[in-house]
Amino acid sequence: MLNRRHIRIKVMQTIYSFQGGESDSFDKEQKFLLYSLDNIYNLYLLMMSLLIEVQKRAEDHLEKSSKKHLATKEEKNPNKKLINNQVLLMLKNNVLLNDEFERRKISNWELDSEYVEIIFREILASELYSEYMQTKTSNFKEDKKFVIDIFSEIIAPNNKLYDYLEDKNLTWIDDLPVVNTAILKLLRKVKEQSNEAYFLPKLYKDIEDNEYAIDLFKKTLLNQFKFGEIIQDKTQNWDTERIASLDTVLLKMAICEIQKFPTIPVKVTINEYLEIAKEYSTPKSSIFINGILDKLVKEYQESDTLNKTGRGLM
Repeated sequence: MLNRRHIRIKVMQTIYSFQGGESDSFDKEQKFLLYSLDNIYNLYLLMMSLLIEVQKRAEDHLEKSSKKHLATKEEKNPNKKLINNQVLLMLKNNVLLNDEFERRKISNWELDSEYVEIIFREILASELYSEYMQTKTSNFKEDKKFVIDIFSEIIAPNNKLYDYLEDKNLTWIDDLPVVNTAILKLLRKVKEQSNEAYFLPKLYKDIEDNEYAIDLFKKTLLNQFKFGEIIQDKTQNWDTERIASLDTVLLKMAICEIQKFPTIPVKVTINEYLEIAKEYSTPKSSIFINGILDKLVKEYQESDTLNKTGRGLM
């Protein structure tokens, strides 16, 4: 689910909030980093559970409509296409997924059901729903397309849901695009025969990504004064007070990757931190960071001290 860029962002946020000296013990900060990364999975489960709650709300809506004192013929014999949507039922009846909801205590919509109602009402008012409900039967392909469409066009961009998630956990706003992308990828590739574990993807692609997060955090902090001196040496003509503190963190992390991670290509490191700077720092930060790193890499190349192994890593 997580990519290296988002791991870098999480490490950046943790280091930026970290106040302290150079030490070999960062237990508290490391726990925060790992919690912040693991909490992304809670957001994933929360968004998946919202799809299930929409199906449940649809069931409740049909049941109440059919029991009205003056129910219409249509209400007494409703179109059950939405509540019978095969993908939504696959999620609802997924034992492993529901066990994970319970294990991680994902029960937000029981207390905050008004957000389920907001999403449900937007679905009912949409052209997507109107077109989907023109027939009373469907196949798996059509059901899947409908779920993908309502997620990408109604749920993911919903401003009230966005505000709710921000109130619940501030870091979730940075995580939401990653989670939504992961969910859409799963929905697009799901098949009728997909097993229950399909909707429980791993947070990290592999153990190397997990180790990378911890190593990048520790090695940057353990060498922060050394990296700070390198930055200072390369910015002698700059007013240090005018250098954004976040730029300093990004530079230290980038220098750490260049020096301490021999298998990560230099171009990848530079491009990644430039993109992060564009999104999180000042308008001119990427230009500043690129200039410093470019000078540094050229020096390492000239002195043959660039610690990279394998072809194409320069």
